[in-house]
Amino acid sequence: MLRFAQMSAEQSSRIQNQQIPIAEPLVEVTRGGLTESRHRGHIVAVEPDGTIVAYLGAPELVTFLRSSAKPLQALPLLVSGAADRFGFTDEEVALACASHNGEPIHTRIVTSMLDKIGLGPEALKCGVHEPYSVAVAQELRERGEAPNVLQNNCSGKHAGMLALALYWGAPVETYHKPEHPVQLAIGKTIAKFSDIAVEDLAVATDGCAVPVFGITVKAMALSYARLVSPPPDFDEATRNACSRVVRVMNAYPQLIGGTSDRLDTEIMKATPGRVISKVGADGVYTAGVNPCEEWPRGLGLALKIEDGDDRRARPPVVIESLQQLGVLRDESLEAVARYAFFPVLNRPGDVVGEVRAEFELKKPGR
Repeated sequence: MLRFAQMSAEQSSRIQNQQIPIAEPLVEVTRGGLTESRHRGHIVAVEPDGTIVAYLGAPELVTFLRSSAKPLQALPLLVSGAADRFGFTDEEVALACASHNGEPIHTRIVTSMLDKIGLGPEALKCGVHEPYSVAVAQELRERGEAPNVLQNNCSGKHAGMLALALYWGAPVETYHKPEHPVQLAIGKTIAKFSDIAVEDLAVATDGCAVPVFGITVKAMALSYARLVSPPPDFDEATRNACSRVVRVMNAYPQLIGGTSDRLDTEIMKATPGRVISKVGADGVYTAGVNPCEEWPRGLGLALKIEDGDDRRARPPVVIESLQQLGVLRDESLEAVARYAFFPVLNRPGDVVGEVRAEFELKKPGR
């Protein structure tokens, strides 16, 4: 029987002992006329057949998907029929793909999902953290209240996993464990979309206590290219599940991130119906570009900021990459311009420098 386990010492040693891929400079932080620091990383964009159309750094770098895996982790919920069995709405499916802000619009939907499967918040194994929403977190502090598990950014994903466990008659108490049928199904899905054998997936534990899978940056991009444009040899149930995930992410961008100041949400709002966007922790980012004039077969984009910076480095790199790929332009580019660079301020609040992307993607054959 297939089982996932933490990386063995041998597997970890093999990955770590490989020659460290050389990351490319992506972001410059200037103060006055001097470059004070740089963020480096890896970027790759591929078509659904695996053809690399643009890259920088090392496409074969192995790193963890983190929350960029969520739309893929939601697929077994749909393919199995569990989402239909429990009557999950499009909003509820969207929340299963989300890293949400913990706002009332998010916690209400998680509560609805749990009500439909007959379980309470105590069944969620994702843990508790302060809501990503600054406003909600401030309200909690003012009321002297602690955050709750529904406000965890992964609560929708975990509610979906619980639903799948119930549908299959598998134990709900251990749905988050690597050997559980739900996690095994997710691992097979990651392998299928990334074109990496199941036994070659690096497996560890994510921040929300479920397995997290390590694959190459190229494989991440391929997974998203196949999500927006699944190959014809994928079965009909999988193709239909891909279509629904893409549709609900495009339809409800505010559920994937939040109502304000969330990169995924703003990118999808700026490119209605054209792009699905998903961040992952530690500087990971993935996007799928639906088939369009520029990319008639669809496109997957993935990147990793080497030092894991999520706030000042990742957004400018994402915007610059999508611009260079012809995905963001004119009005859509203007709509996300505030993520393209950030001012460096001194203590009195004067602008004394900036954080800006500085790179050019290599485009073989174009």
